[in-house]
Amino acid sequence: MPADPAALRLALADDIASGDPTLDPSWRDAVAAVPRELFVPDAVFRHVDSGWTPVHRTEIGDDDWLTMVYSDSTWVTQVDGQDVADTEGPITGSPTSSATLPSLVARTAQVAELRPGQRVLEVGTGTGYSTALLCHVLGDKNIVSIEYDTGLATAAAAHLHAAGYHPTLAVGDGLRGCGEHADYDAIIATCSVRHIPPHWFWQLNDGGSLTTTVCGWMQVAGLIRLVLDDEGTAHGRFTADKITYMLARPHERPPSPLFFKIDGITSPTRLDPALLERWEARFVAQLAAPSAELMGTGSGVILRDVATGSQAWTEPKGAGWIAHQHGPLRLWDQVEDALLEWQRAGAADLTEFGMTATPESQTVWIGSPRGPSWQLPV
Repeated sequence: MPADPAALRLALADDIASGDPTLDPSWRDAVAAVPRELFVPDAVFRHVDSGWTPVHRTEIGDDDWLTMVYSDSTWVTQVDGQDVADTEGPITGSPTSSATLPSLVARTAQVAELRPGQRVLEVGTGTGYSTALLCHVLGDKNIVSIEYDTGLATAAAAHLHAAGYHPTLAVGDGLRGCGEHADYDAIIATCSVRHIPPHWFWQLNDGGSLTTTVCGWMQVAGLIRLVLDDEGTAHGRFTADKITYMLARPHERPPSPLFFKIDGITSPTRLDPALLERWEARFVAQLAAPSAELMGTGSGVILRDVATGSQAWTEPKGAGWIAHQHGPLRLWDQVEDALLEWQRAGAADLTEFGMTATPESQTVWIGSPRGPSWQLPV
């Protein structure tokens, strides 16, 4: 018997709802109603070894394709700006667009606390699937969605119209918001940011909310909903979710040259570098060294600062570890000092972190604004 898309949608919706008992039934119903097969192209990238291999619907058959589409998975549709439809064989690079796993879309919408009647800006239309879920719950007339990539925006519009949804769509840099259709009661981003863009504040009504994942170049993020007060300051706490979206393209790190270890200045470490395998520890590390990337954990850590070329790397020595540091920044010292401060604060989980933000200054703190804190690179 051929696969039944409606039955697959219902099963996916039920699985998502059972995995998150706090999920509002309206988002479960949206997943059950929106035909995801209309939003996933007939070819996607599958991660194989260190690269990306195209998988075509015609190669695996309709039934297996539909089963794949209705799994709670992210399917990459573009790598380094190259669409899967234009790709004949395996390629390497970083994903720049995807059909995000439905549970993440629903969870983000849940955290945003969106309500009927609110005017919402979605930053990052992508395939249009998340836009369709927003339209299903809040109504087409309340949704504005902006996409940076012209080709993706054109395809998303076709997907949405085929599914019967007609929100306001725009093409442009979503980090600048969408001023022509402002103001908004809520802004929700399906991309990660290193800091909250100033335009989002300026296009938000008093009491409005911003929901996004704050991520750095160590590839860990915190999901947060910030509420704007009448003085123009946004406040919020991070959720427990260990999730992330792709970084907004202007916030991505620049291409890195080949890395060569330099001995530099050596000293014993005060902490085991394997601590950075913990999500919260890496979150703290990237707050402490916001322009650094992390290239290794476990048997040794490599840190490289994209802005200055500074580097740090660790290696075992006897019963402990030593750190090598080279360049104008002492990267390991910065990270280690922050980790020790985090440990003194009880090795807090993400829910203990909060944020106070204006267009000019954005601070992530532990416990309260008076606790340990770090500035985001605004």
